[in-house]
Amino acid sequence: MIIPKLAIRNMLGAGAKTWLNAAVLSMAYVTIIWAQGLYNGFDAEVSRTMIDAEYGGGQYWVEGYDPYDPFTLQDAHAVPAAPLQIRIDAGKATPILIVQGTIYPGGRILPILLKGIEPGQSLLSIPTGALGTSGADIPALVGSRMAKTGGLAARDTVTVRWRDARGAFDARDLQIVEVMKTIAQSIDEGQVWLPIATLREMAAMPGQATIVVTAKDSAPTAAVPGWSFQSLGVLLKDIMDIVKGKTVGASVLYAILLFLAALAILNTQLLSIWRRRKEIGTMMALGVTRGRVIGLFTFEGALNGVFAAIVGALWGIPLLAYFAVHGLSFGANQGDSFGIAMSDKMYPAYSAALVLGTTVLVFLITTIISYLPARKIGKLNPTDALQGRMT
Repeated sequence: MIIPKLAIRNMLGAGAKTWLNAAVLSMAYVTIIWAQGLYNGFDAEVSRTMIDAEYGGGQYWVEGYDPYDPFTLQDAHAVPAAPLQIRIDAGKATPILIVQGTIYPGGRILPILLKGIEPGQSLLSIPTGALGTSGADIPALVGSRMAKTGGLAARDTVTVRWRDARGAFDARDLQIVEVMKTIAQSIDEGQVWLPIATLREMAAMPGQATIVVTAKDSAPTAAVPGWSFQSLGVLLKDIMDIVKGKTVGASVLYAILLFLAALAILNTQLLSIWRRRKEIGTMMALGVTRGRVIGLFTFEGALNGVFAAIVGALWGIPLLAYFAVHGLSFGANQGDSFGIAMSDKMYPAYSAALVLGTTVLVFLITTIISYLPARKIGKLNPTDALQGRMT
């Protein structure tokens, strides 16, 4: 216990130098936790939004369907297989039919995707209840971005043209019954939602669907002939890749901060060993082993990490708590610029693993940096040290 007590006394006796190092190191602590918490919060919010609005517990795609290839849509439809139909009848899944079309708002031509969905479904956050509105020949639901692009508003009528399963073109009028506001562009941009029964009749595709969305937390059915299951890991891969890329980019900042803090500690340790060489020689002359002297200086350096954690907690906890409650604003509709479901404010998500992992990382770096210059003590001659020389 004598080495820890002596190390703490020496560190506190150094005064402003100790607390200056702790302040610099605490900036690395707080910055890493804040930035990584922001990325974690971004990942959690975007993933949650996409799961609620579009992915559910996963999707079954009809054979041949590719959301990135519009040429596959003409033939990407089939009657759900029996295992899927059982889920649909039990309310554990909902079918969606996708058909290419064109609308003509104000004399303009806008290519769109017509998406049919059950008006009474509750698995997704899309407000499909509006599609059950009586009085409209063909009720349609659009998102705010689609409404802005097409100059549409609730109760407007717009002509839609499509090609049915037989290859024949037809056109009818739609009535916009509601304009939904959502941060998920993937259910908004270039899309018009219709009752699936109506779209099946329009496209001559009775009982058919393009994808089947399962309920959240539901286990996938065994292999379904003609349908491929897309797990959340697959559907959210793009979002995960974005977060991973941003995290790697932020690691450069983390490395710079840790390097500057480590440089300050290394310089302090070198200066401390140089100025205390007589003290080192005295301890060796009194029988203190070289290993214990090295341990003393290493422990003193490691205490910088402990003091930094204390200083960081004093000013970091209030700051991190503020952002956790009030969020970080990126301005209105900034998510549209990135093409992802990001709200106007991002709320960091801190975890015990993040805080503990960052603390351990910084402490280990501090300890290693403190040990490197202390190794020279092992080669120091006590007589030379007592005379103030380093050999």
